[in-house]
Amino acid sequence: MITFIQHIGRILWRSWFYLLVLIPILLFFPLLVLFSASQKWYPQFFWVARNLWARPILYGMGFFPRFKCQEKIEKGKSYMLIANHTSMTDIMLMLIASKNPFVFVGKKELSKLPIFGFFYKRTCILVDRGSARSRKAVYDSAQERLNQGMSICIFPEGGVPKEDIVLDTFKDGAFRLAIEHQIPIVPMTFADNKKRFPYSFFSGSPGRMRVTIHPFVSTKDKKIADKKEMSENARNMILSELTAYGIS
Repeated sequence: MITFIQHIGRILWRSWFYLLVLIPILLFFPLLVLFSASQKWYPQFFWVARNLWARPILYGMGFFPRFKCQEKIEKGKSYMLIANHTSMTDIMLMLIASKNPFVFVGKKELSKLPIFGFFYKRTCILVDRGSARSRKAVYDSAQERLNQGMSICIFPEGGVPKEDIVLDTFKDGAFRLAIEHQIPIVPMTFADNKKRFPYSFFSGSPGRMRVTIHPFVSTKDKKIADKKEMSENARNMILSELTAYGIS
């Protein structure tokens, strides 16, 4: 009986999440359409997404971000933001983590999602990993956004790893882009997202979401040949922090 009640509670709680995702989009639909119509209005779109979408979702679900900053993100500066990827809430938490407007680089498949996908394809840099031409277009799009003073965000695992993998190997795209554009890499550890809101439907719970913003990885004087070493250094930072939190 208790398990049945718990399952009903989980279903209602999960349903509430999708309502929280949807309601702000519908409420602010005209503004979002306007601000996503041109790249020059993207900072306004980012502000709405950060403060009127991501915050209500996290706090409305009972999630409370807690930040430990080992180095501070400077206002008006461009960065390559990276983090471990375990949950749908990673997107919202990343939006909270940086006041500086940034653009996600993400999978083309997400553009097919109803409503969310409409704005996703208008504001994010989409990549089809099976297409060399698409990967080349990512570099051109990233350069354009960086020239506008934006940052870039990539989850370097390339997707959510299998349940038994704490941190998957990193793809090199984020590091190659950062080296080519000479922007610092900001590694972040999301310690609790998998526990709070995993992809497993009948699990998860409200509570804190701890974020560690690690010391930045400099790309000054680095060459493309250094991308593997930099990738391993950044991954080791995140993995060590997950281990320190007792996540294994």
